[in-house]
Amino acid sequence: MPKPPKAPSIEDLLKSKPPVGSATAPPLASGGVAVGSSATGDELEEKMGDIKLHELEGIARDKAAATGLPYMVLRGFAIMPEAIALVPREISRSLHLVAFLQSGSEIRLATYQPSAEVDAFVKKLGEDQHAHTALYLVSEDSIIAGQKIYDTLPETKEVIYGYRIEEKDLEKFAKEISSFEDLQKKVASVNTTDLLTLIIGAGLQSKASDIHVEAEEADVKVRFRIDGILQDAAKLPRESWKQVIGRLKLLAGVKINVEDVPQDGRITIYLAKEKIDIRVSFLPTAFGESVVMRLLRPTAIALEFDKLGVRGVALERLTRQIDRPNGMIITTGPTGSGKTTTLYAILKKLNLPGVKIITLEDPIEYKLEGINQSQVEHDKHYDFAQGLRSILRQDPDVVMVGEIRDLETADIAIQAALTGHLVVSTIHTNSAAGAIPRFLSMGVKPFLLTPALNAVIGQRLVRRLCTDCKVPATLSTEQSEQIKKILGRLPPTEVTKIDLNNLKFMGPGQGCETCHHLGFKGRVGIYEIFTMNKDIEKVIVSAEISEYQIQELAVKDGMVTMAQDGLLKALDGLTSVEEVLEVVNVDRE
Repeated sequence: MPKPPKAPSIEDLLKSKPPVGSATAPPLASGGVAVGSSATGDELEEKMGDIKLHELEGIARDKAAATGLPYMVLRGFAIMPEAIALVPREISRSLHLVAFLQSGSEIRLATYQPSAEVDAFVKKLGEDQHAHTALYLVSEDSIIAGQKIYDTLPETKEVIYGYRIEEKDLEKFAKEISSFEDLQKKVASVNTTDLLTLIIGAGLQSKASDIHVEAEEADVKVRFRIDGILQDAAKLPRESWKQVIGRLKLLAGVKINVEDVPQDGRITIYLAKEKIDIRVSFLPTAFGESVVMRLLRPTAIALEFDKLGVRGVALERLTRQIDRPNGMIITTGPTGSGKTTTLYAILKKLNLPGVKIITLEDPIEYKLEGINQSQVEHDKHYDFAQGLRSILRQDPDVVMVGEIRDLETADIAIQAALTGHLVVSTIHTNSAAGAIPRFLSMGVKPFLLTPALNAVIGQRLVRRLCTDCKVPATLSTEQSEQIKKILGRLPPTEVTKIDLNNLKFMGPGQGCETCHHLGFKGRVGIYEIFTMNKDIEKVIVSAEISEYQIQELAVKDGMVTMAQDGLLKALDGLTSVEEVLEVVNVDRE
């Protein structure tokens, strides 16, 4: 029995370069499709003519010599289905890029228009596939002929969903969606490609900070986090999950075939007036992967203190501390309380000609013009402590550290504050007063902390009442007595501004189209700020210290507490009493 012919090697295939216009193709590897060997290739040759093809190949050959890339002819080359599927159709069209060969850990790609975007995609493809990649320069004719294989190979069609989200599609869906009911109706009538555009468009239109897509036993739940609260937005049929998750992974640039380990990706949407970054997290769960998309919109954050809700005594104190040339300003609060936004507002205030500002963040959420921003890379051993050391060698005036979470970072930050730098950072505690015991529990020396620390900000976020449908609120007797007790302890300069015997508050109404029938729209911060003084310094350096002692001394020094600040905002109709009482610890008042 005769032996089957030996399959050609990579080198044999790459050396097989038929003359331009020749109908002879190199031998096909198993399952390969010869570029230009179909009827469509013959039609293309008839239109262009042999002379035109020779001219195009000559131009490509000269361009390859100028750019230093290897040159080849794809027409007649046997492209494997596994190779063509490595580059999604839409990416192939936008980058003029085709993967024409895959063998083991070797991937070969071709383009007629080299660019930084092409290089970035080729590099990322190699990293994702754990393969060596090589880029070849070919003619436009070769790319066009190669791209026709997308239509002739059904094996690749289920893999390629596309990667772009067009602004016109986002705007179209935003106009059609005015409520979650509208979203649910629309979800049932669109294909997978439009489905993700629809969900993201609805999330942007409703000012959601996060979009959750969660696989459950019976269906797939879509939830939006609006003003800090998760709202059920829509349900998807369970049978659509594989297509949805595949599309999401392509958009986010993560591995499609990996389902049992967490993955993180990123989607960037370029709109006419802004660029929206979406951080995407994939997490394996019992019924499939859970996906959370964090929508980062630079234009959506307010960086002015009055818009954030910093006012009155708190604003006066913070402004004085910002004007100091050195020391530390620390913001405190749980995750999602707006600490980073407050730091950005401080940096914006300090961002003046002649002032060098460097940040160390994990991750960089918003790009700030005129400020040098550096991102922590834990897998490359570039953490807060190491990054802070490097930053200080860059001769900054102001340093922002995303978070102080260990003694090493705390010590470096304190030394920087003592040697002429203004350092702003965050720490996880429940109140401003809690920052001091937290530092000491890390092992920070009290005699170094007291001269370095300028101010500590405690904060929370509460939902704003919808201005179109808010209504007067009726409080219970117990609530009224509690509120009078809290507000009665305001500093003398503040308590005289209100009438404790005639307190009027507003609450959420039935909801309207403006607030998506939630009764609230947007959020505002409530704050407490204490600054270092001699009494607090004495307590810090003493053997015994507690958060309650610091709190009492700060209040004695004129600090308006978070609860008081929140209730003052409720008196102004910005939020409701219930919102304030839910997020602050009134037992301390």
